[in-house]
Amino acid sequence: MSSPTKPINLAPQTGADGREGAGGVAKVIDIIAQLRRLDGAFPKREQRVADYVLANLETIAYQRQSEIAQGAGVSDATVNRFCQTLGCDGFKDFKIRLAQSVAVSLQYMDVHAPDSGSLSDALVSQVFGALMDTLNRARAQLDPVSVEAAIDLLAGARRIVFFGVGGGSANVAREGANRFFRLGVPAEAHSDGYLQRMIASTLERGDVVFAISASGTPAELLDSVAIARQYGAQSLSLTKAGSDLAGATDIALGLDLPEDQDIYKPSASRLAYVAIIDVLAAGAARKRPERVREYLRRIRTSLVPLSKDVGPKPIGD
Repeated sequence: MSSPTKPINLAPQTGADGREGAGGVAKVIDIIAQLRRLDGAFPKREQRVADYVLANLETIAYQRQSEIAQGAGVSDATVNRFCQTLGCDGFKDFKIRLAQSVAVSLQYMDVHAPDSGSLSDALVSQVFGALMDTLNRARAQLDPVSVEAAIDLLAGARRIVFFGVGGGSANVAREGANRFFRLGVPAEAHSDGYLQRMIASTLERGDVVFAISASGTPAELLDSVAIARQYGAQSLSLTKAGSDLAGATDIALGLDLPEDQDIYKPSASRLAYVAIIDVLAAGAARKRPERVREYLRRIRTSLVPLSKDVGPKPIGD
């Protein structure tokens, strides 16, 4: 006689502080991936439940336990055992975790490309069109008073530290540092959360921490801004309007920029953020024209031996 199937240990662990996961860090269970990977690994009747769930992902979150049991041709008790085998604390926990997984996963399943026309023409129109729409949205949402205040703050800064986490925001932060060092303002960018905290603790009055985040929720940025402010540094954010980060900084440039539903197209909002960085850099340069002209002259002179081109051209691009 075969031995009972051992439950798959996917259930979240609870840390000492009561949060899920080892050490109090939330543990993510990709239920859809587990159902696919474990095809045939369940007991026979529980496998019917797994097959039924995978075949009805768009509606399963709205079904009761008895409805799922009826659809799979099994008993309610079998559905409950299936949930526990998967690693959930019963049917209710399974429904919550499945709903979260499905909400994300359906965006990446059965996505089709346009059937007609030139792919390159369609992509150029889509990407450039989305960028223009996003830039226009950002332009309409920018508060002129906040932009002017941000320019004044950056133009008078002794040191500017740009913080961003994740791919897009970290790159915008690096672009910020790349723009502002040319103006004679010591500027740097950091994306590592631990280093951000340490750098923030070295800031003081006259320094500016510039936090960038499309969501406005990363704990690393919120903590680093709080650390810098307690030592007298001023803070500025380029982030989602009304977010935690917007509320945590002295000046917030808040935007609400919806993303294109095409999962294959890179985000256009990051380019809108870069454009805003350019606006701030151009404004700060005009607040200190004599000093900036001298720094730009020095930079351009240092590059002449490399290109032999003494005509007008971008500085170091």
